[in-house]
Amino acid sequence: MSTAMTRAAAPSVAGYVAGVTGGDRAVLARAITLVESTKPAHLALAQQVLQALLPGAEGRKPALRIGITGVPGVGKSTTIDQLGMNLVEMGHRVAVLAVDPTSRRTGGSILGDKTRMNRLSQADNAFIRPSPTSGTLGGVTRKTRETMALVEAAGFDVVIVETVGVGQSETAVADMVDMFLVLLLAGGGDDLQGIKKGIIEIADLIAINKADNDNKVRAERAAQEYRNALHILTPRDAIWHPPVITMSGLENSGLDRLWGHISAHRETTIASGEFAARRQRQAVAWMRDMLEDRLMGALRANPAVAAQLPGLERQVREGVLIPTLAVDEIMGLMGL
Repeated sequence: MSTAMTRAAAPSVAGYVAGVTGGDRAVLARAITLVESTKPAHLALAQQVLQALLPGAEGRKPALRIGITGVPGVGKSTTIDQLGMNLVEMGHRVAVLAVDPTSRRTGGSILGDKTRMNRLSQADNAFIRPSPTSGTLGGVTRKTRETMALVEAAGFDVVIVETVGVGQSETAVADMVDMFLVLLLAGGGDDLQGIKKGIIEIADLIAINKADNDNKVRAERAAQEYRNALHILTPRDAIWHPPVITMSGLENSGLDRLWGHISAHRETTIASGEFAARRQRQAVAWMRDMLEDRLMGALRANPAVAAQLPGLERQVREGVLIPTLAVDEIMGLMGL
């Protein structure tokens, strides 16, 4: 049976598995749409597909998952486009997932992501996909993790997760990847006094981007400031001290050094056992996040809760009922 799917035909679990593992990009795209769906029937089918793909993971070398963040204008898309092209030329297969938890209004844009990474989007061994989250961190967790599982099953050995949101999204992405890269600018308003300490603390690698032309000296000065600052912060892992480098995604300068550090981080963490341990922690965190997501879904779907919730929220909002008692009443309605 052909793995090609038409819109009229409802694919089976076997059809999805054969298509994804067989390199059918149309099937992969449809499988991702399936895991992103909130319809109960789609959710059930998606879990069957993911479970069926799981045994195959045992025979594959784990893909390298890289998270990349940075303020708007730092050059994330340019860097990913060039780095991705470099990796494709080296023989890698690269998947890029763009996460935006602030996209409640627009829902993300496939066209936008492919326009920003024009060359990579046209490469045969690359795959770019936005991961719309409906404005929730829970959406980041569930949809992006499941999409990562699908692209890895499809044979992409480098998965780049770009967070284009702000705030807690960086932590959410850092907790689902093997290496977390923070891109910064020199003199662009995100110097030491402007960047959040928490983001630096979860970084595995810091790169000062746009170190080209007249900006090279400023970039190197900023890099040295961050190196000094990192000495007084507790590193994320005892076995790895985050390097700080300068680079230019636009000029493809320093990206070989960037990839060298990423590769060294992988080798170091695999040798120490931290790579496997982090993956195990992430799997358990995925389960817990899914559990919370399902529990909240069951709560919203409960008729008794739906009938009482607006009134309870109004009382809490007006200050006549404390949140603790409101929660107790909701739990009682759930029989808990």
